[in-house]
Amino acid sequence: MDAINWSHWSDLAVKIGLNIVSAILLWLVGRWLINFATRLLDAKLASKSLDHTIRQYVKSFLDVTLTIVLVIGILGFFGVQTTTFAAVIAAAGVAVGMAWSGLLANFAAGIFLVVLRPFKVGDLVGVAGVVGTVKHIGLFATAVDTPDGVLTLVGNNKIFSDTIQNFSATEQRRVDLKAQLAASADHAAAMSLLRETVAKVPNVLASPAPDVGLLEFTPLGPVLAVRPYCKPQDYWQVYFDSNRVIRETLAAGGFPAPEQAMVVRQS
Repeated sequence: MDAINWSHWSDLAVKIGLNIVSAILLWLVGRWLINFATRLLDAKLASKSLDHTIRQYVKSFLDVTLTIVLVIGILGFFGVQTTTFAAVIAAAGVAVGMAWSGLLANFAAGIFLVVLRPFKVGDLVGVAGVVGTVKHIGLFATAVDTPDGVLTLVGNNKIFSDTIQNFSATEQRRVDLKAQLAASADHAAAMSLLRETVAKVPNVLASPAPDVGLLEFTPLGPVLAVRPYCKPQDYWQVYFDSNRVIRETLAAGGFPAPEQAMVVRQS
């Protein structure tokens, strides 16, 4: 009796092991075919000069769809009733419908992002409070690479329902800087001098010329607004170089450093 039970359980273990190995092989082969199909589709779309953003979106959609088909196919191969499986999924879908609503909203928003094109892969954008370069627009989320090197995934619905800033959409950007002067400084001379020196900063556009004017007054003295223009890709280089030039220009021109003044009266 013990020998029979041992034989039964050993045969069952072998059968289960073979099924697991077969499932793994089918999964690996299926995934290889899916990757091959997506690469083939991407090459076909690229040959028609289709935009990279749309190509990535179509590839993601095809990959997800074929993966679902593969899973159902593997289950059917091992005798699982796929119709019953589909019914279970439908029943579960009703139960977790509210949980899926956000995911479906992200999917719908992703379609609008691809169709309306507020930005494309490679653009520098500000979306949902995140500023960075768009690396990928997926089915449900968009990948943004921030300037400090953090890859951030933002839900498509959050992007589409919030303010979108595309810093790469225009040919030029204005760099907004300030220069604090001392109360005794000759602001007219400082403005004239800064217009000349800031205009010489590398990648500052000659047209429109840098704007320099009185912005506000503080207890330390007048504050100048210094606003050079540049191409979007040169923004941070112009930002830092212009700040340096403002400091060096005012120091070389002999302008006094701003100092906090305090008047004490004794009665």
